[in-house]
Amino acid sequence: MKVKPLGERLLIKPIIEEKKTAGGIVLPDAAKEKPMKAEIVEVGKLPEDCQLKVGDKVIYNKYSGTEIKIDDEDYIIIDVSDILAKIEE
Repeated sequence: MKVKPLGERLLIKPIIEEKKTAGGIVLPDAAKEKPMKAEIVEVGKLPEDCQLKVGDKVIYNKYSGTEIKIDDEDYIIIDVSDILAKIEE
């Protein structure tokens, strides 16, 4: 299924990082914080001065956007204004 965000929105896929304690114990999902890093999968109609594109990695507000599932994968539809930073590697 293909999802195209409308307006000034993005479809992002959260980047899940495996968390381990100092002793090497992997924490279960319930003990983890919500991720704040994501990769842009699809873009809606963005403002001309917006420098975001598909494939960019970003940091976003922790509790923003609408969580959806597509083909058993978690995604978030989020407003461009909820993107805090672009990660440049």
